[in-house]
Amino acid sequence: MEKVRLKIKGSITRKGSRPEVIEMTTQGKFYKKGDAKYLVYDESEISGMKDSTTTIKLKDKAITLTRFGSVGMRLEFEKGKSFKSDYITGQGVFKLEILTSELYYSLNDNLKGSILVNYEMTIKGLGQSTNQLDIEII
Repeated sequence: MEKVRLKIKGSITRKGSRPEVIEMTTQGKFYKKGDAKYLVYDESEISGMKDSTTTIKLKDKAITLTRFGSVGMRLEFEKGKSFKSDYITGQGVFKLEILTSELYYSLNDNLKGSILVNYEMTIKGLGQSTNQLDIEII
């Protein structure tokens, strides 16, 4: 397991609203298992998910983001494909649907690179948003 530094920027735009942007820089870990690459980092208060750990799995043309702790979720991103999941919070369980419009990642041998995901997210009963996740491994 290698230590890495991550610069994470998330953007959420709800219909009729300005984008909400969250940025943070944090330490994480990188490892390979089989034909997949993994990034693991702890969330902070700024993300609203303190006491949660995020794992990002990079494999072929797909990315899976899993969170455990104060919130729980598993999001699968594959360009042009829809995925349904549960978002588990202290306030209850919400049904999610994700449609990925753009997905890119690159990671060199020095563990430097980037991840970009653009997606639509619908939370049943609460609305829809356009989202972007941009991670730099620095």
